Amino acid sequence: MTAYDRAQAMVFDAIDVVNRQLPAARRLTKTPATVLVGAGGTLDSLGVVNFVLALEEKAAAAGIAVALLDEDMLVEQSPLRTVDSVCRHLAARLA
Repeated sequence: MTAYDRAQAMVFDAIDVVNRQLPAARRLTKTPATVLVGAGGTLDSLGVVNFVLALEEKAAAAGIAVALLDEDMLVEQSPLRTVDSVCRHLAARLA
């Protein structure tokens, strides 16, 4: 399993956690192209926080300490923009 595959599994697990808190019409799909934040994004500010916390917990359970709400994450081209960009960002820390 590649670092990207491991990252994607953690991201998809975090999506499952967040989706349990969202109404059916706002649930995230588990595809790389899913937009999380920004134009066309599904998550509001509380949803972003819940997603980040769930993902950080999944990473910690795998033995990876990662902080996803640092300054580098809160820029216009944020790695939180899409599922794929989060997976690539996390995979770089797993490698």
